[in-house]
Amino acid sequence: MRFLHTADWHVGKNLNGFDLLADQQAVFKQIEGIAKERQVDAVVIAGDLYDRSIPSEAAVRQLNGELVQLNLTDHFPVLAISGNHDSATRLGTGASWFAKEGLYLNTSLDDAFDPVTIGDTEFFLLPYFGIQAVRNHFGDDTIRDVNTAITRIVAAMQEHFTPGKHHVLVAHFFAAGSQHTADSETLIEVGGLQAVATTTLAPFDYVALGHLHNRDALHDDRVRYSGSPMKFSVSEANQEKGVWIIDTDPFTAEWVPLAPVHDIHRLTGAFADLVADDDHPRDDFYDIELTDHERIPDVLNKLREHYPKIVSLHRTHAARQIDTNHARARRQQSPTDLLADFYQQTMGIDLTDTQLKWASDALSAVNDGEEE
Repeated sequence: MRFLHTADWHVGKNLNGFDLLADQQAVFKQIEGIAKERQVDAVVIAGDLYDRSIPSEAAVRQLNGELVQLNLTDHFPVLAISGNHDSATRLGTGASWFAKEGLYLNTSLDDAFDPVTIGDTEFFLLPYFGIQAVRNHFGDDTIRDVNTAITRIVAAMQEHFTPGKHHVLVAHFFAAGSQHTADSETLIEVGGLQAVATTTLAPFDYVALGHLHNRDALHDDRVRYSGSPMKFSVSEANQEKGVWIIDTDPFTAEWVPLAPVHDIHRLTGAFADLVADDDHPRDDFYDIELTDHERIPDVLNKLREHYPKIVSLHRTHAARQIDTNHARARRQQSPTDLLADFYQQTMGIDLTDTQLKWASDALSAVNDGEEE
């Protein structure tokens, strides 16, 4: 059979305050188009469908609409699991009757051992889990780490393997050998412990992973991350996003790129050069590093006249501005002056008069309290 492997949709995420729902919907349409063009037999989503455990109403409406489109309108079986960003309880609501239409959404470890069979393949849907959930399921308090847990889980799944079928595991965790290359996913491992050894996963013909946003975080023919379908942080600026098309017999894995709707660019240069350059996509996202030594009043707002979607602004020489030559002068500055300088260097804009008054009043209140 042939299926599409994707993960980490993070519906409802924003990028430093910029709403991404429209971009996420546009990327979804690309994924849907690939599924139709490649005539897949199923769509696999390996966790983190939402960005938050309590998603916004707009995010819920959008994800519901996307699942309806894939499953009820396009008639693709959809196999999905909850990730660490999802609320298993909320996401799993309705799962028992979703399955009657071919939408297999598993959020419970207890339900991970009964495979979903489509064509010649059995899919085992293993949601993000904690070690205690594994102890409870097996009634075994000696399970202390993630590899012991995974070994028990895989062994129990093997008992349900049907001879002659292909076997696919859909999971959401940090696999040994993976590299954390994106700050959009911090080092959150299953149960908060060490990584899963890929050798433990050998009984499966393919393991469709979610959790890390970079498909190159792990290099294993049969154990793969799809990565996120779009860039969610500046650290992902140079990554190519896409989906895997997996054929089970004979086994092949084909990478299909997704085009960014609004890309993320990293720019380094002097303020004058940056504002003089009009040959850039105005609606894309920008991380800007200024090389200027001098202070530029209201620099962020001035740059936003040319780059409206600045997600971060920093300076090449910020650390050098506080050197030993004028450390003494710094010590002579008032606390509010030091705060104003720090704010300008880190945020790229000056404190307003109102903010300065708040800071001064707060400092006075602290000093008055110390004198009592």
